[in-house]
Amino acid sequence: MANKKISELPSLTTPASGDQIAVVDVSGTPTTKRVTANNLMTLAPVQSVAGRTGTVTLSNTDISGLGSAATTASTDYATAAQGTLADSALQSVSAGELTDGNFDGTAILGFDASINDQTGTAYTLLAGDAGKVVVLNNGSAVTVTVPSGLGAGFTCSVVQKGAGQVTFVASSTTINNRQSHTKIAGQHGVATLISTASDVFVLAGDTAS
Repeated sequence: MANKKISELPSLTTPASGDQIAVVDVSGTPTTKRVTANNLMTLAPVQSVAGRTGTVTLSNTDISGLGSAATTASTDYATAAQGTLADSALQSVSAGELTDGNFDGTAILGFDASINDQTGTAYTLLAGDAGKVVVLNNGSAVTVTVPSGLGAGFTCSVVQKGAGQVTFVASSTTINNRQSHTKIAGQHGVATLISTASDVFVLAGDTAS
């Protein structure tokens, strides 16, 4: 093949991994050597995504090899998607749950409590009722048992929806109330239970003796 200028050679838009490229090795006496396209791409440095604007697309979920710049970009994207969560709160998300609950003073918007509707005359609180609103609807008196093992920090609200008055009963627990009340005052009344220590609760709200 006659000698040609590089600009005169045809373009190769999709090189194969084994295609060879001529390079000048300047580590010592300059000599012309060859390198495959695959080796060249393996040695190419990863470009930083820090400070970039527009869309950043990751081909898979493993960004550990891209360095802190990619991690920051991923966190910034998640922050934009969530709208109001602070970076520190997002970093504590593990398997879809917040591990420390620290929002760094950022407002929580669009929050709804789950409703646990009960129509019987007796109900025992469960650990899964934490953060929920337990609605009791019966024309006869209703007993709510507060068992042990719910854990310190357990909190739930209880609504007396029906005419049947709700009474709270301790089971291997202690229920404290400033006025020594143990009941909800009446229909449509609301009371809150807060565990201040293991198996120790405070009953507050629209209560009665």
